[in-house]
Amino acid sequence: MKFAVVLALGGGTVFAQASGTTPAPATGNQGVGVRAPLRHRLIQALNLTADQKQQAKSIFQQARQTAQPVAEQAKQNRQALEAAVKANQADQIRQLAVTQGNLQGQLLAVRSEAMASFYNILTPDQRAKADQIVQHVKQRLQRRLGQGNNG
Repeated sequence: MKFAVVLALGGGTVFAQASGTTPAPATGNQGVGVRAPLRHRLIQALNLTADQKQQAKSIFQQARQTAQPVAEQAKQNRQALEAAVKANQADQIRQLAVTQGNLQGQLLAVRSEAMASFYNILTPDQRAKADQIVQHVKQRLQRRLGQGNNG
């Protein structure tokens, strides 16, 4: 699970370095703005075979299809939560916040399961390389978060 979270949160710069490209800017649709380029860079950095690439494509397409309706529910719930905040409806805020947490948890589970399936198709050498990338991303993210607290 840490693997998926770290890749989703901060992997862009590491994978950009590995592939020699710059990360795509984030957009309102985080699946397109952040995660897709990260997966592409990860695939490049790990030097996947054609079969592994096809398996990875299938894994991530299925995850995207599974996550899409949940993401739409989360978007609608977020909008309702914003309205409840503006109306100062404490009970509604609590209920919607719990629902939002549940939806975010479902999305995290879908992404984590996809990353677990992806990790499972890797060779031991590719897994070691992926683990190195994750460790590097964690370190960069910690430095970045530390700098944000000082400024």
